[in-house]
Amino acid sequence: MAWLPGCFLCRFLLGWVGWSAPGLAVEVKVPSEPLSAPVGKTAELTCSYSTSVGDNFALEWSFVQPGKPVSMSQPILYFTNGQLYPTGSKAERASLLQNPPTGGVATLKLTDVRPSDAGTYLCHVNNPPDFYTNGLGLINLTVLVPPSRPSCSQSGQTSVGGSAALRCSSSTGAPKPVYNWIRLGASPTPSPGSMVQDEVSGQLILTNLSLASSGTYRCVATNQMGSASCELTLSVTDPSKGRVAGTVIGVLLGVLFLSVAVFCLIRFQKERRKRPKETFGGSDLREDAVAPGVSEQPLESEDSSNGLLERPSSASTVTTKSKLPMVV
Repeated sequence: MAWLPGCFLCRFLLGWVGWSAPGLAVEVKVPSEPLSAPVGKTAELTCSYSTSVGDNFALEWSFVQPGKPVSMSQPILYFTNGQLYPTGSKAERASLLQNPPTGGVATLKLTDVRPSDAGTYLCHVNNPPDFYTNGLGLINLTVLVPPSRPSCSQSGQTSVGGSAALRCSSSTGAPKPVYNWIRLGASPTPSPGSMVQDEVSGQLILTNLSLASSGTYRCVATNQMGSASCELTLSVTDPSKGRVAGTVIGVLLGVLFLSVAVFCLIRFQKERRKRPKETFGGSDLREDAVAPGVSEQPLESEDSSNGLLERPSSASTVTTKSKLPMVV
């Protein structure tokens, strides 16, 4: 066991020499805070290093998408043997502010920043035979994107006493936008107890709806890059008023039908009265016709006792008329 202290001492001495000897260590420094750049603008990712640059000096910038391990990084550009080689999908937009990057600074310049540029960038310096203490630096880049125009939708039972949910969401936006619902117009805003909104999800819950809840609602999506909005109209119905309206309409239709029937009946009676009376031709037979030579007046006899005329009974008169022949 006596060899252990000696071996440990050797490793300690070698480490102390490596730290103290100039030009033998490679150390990369990058900003500790994440960087951000507006979409369409230029981003500058600073990377500095300390080493004794020699013929074997090499620098590489690479990129890995959010949520993926560093081992899956893809090269953007690298510098070796005095030459700069852009590569990958960002080759046309990537360059170095210092070229050649042999003065201790190797800042990456990325033009026309796009949402797909958001992720982690790796600055890696390799300079054999210098050994590494920290030869790799990581920078997180956020691309700032204004929220896109959100889409508004609603669901639920939009009748008096019911509940409705209004939803609002933007497909793009970085950082993630917050949502705020407001009601347009001069109508009174529903009471706070009946309206609850979530600024993160963009949902507005309306409970115990009344006719006063009807109106136009606007959702505004906002982040540090700007804002966008959408609107929808909420119409609250009252089923009881619908039933009353149906009853009133039924009564009105009944009255209208009855009025039309009465009008038609009165018109029919008037038309009937205006028709001419029926006339008879010379060949028509009538029961009360009188034969020629027979007087229509009943026979009269003089009563010698009282001087009055005596009229035959109606029956005798009718019988006499009925027995006479009709002459045409």
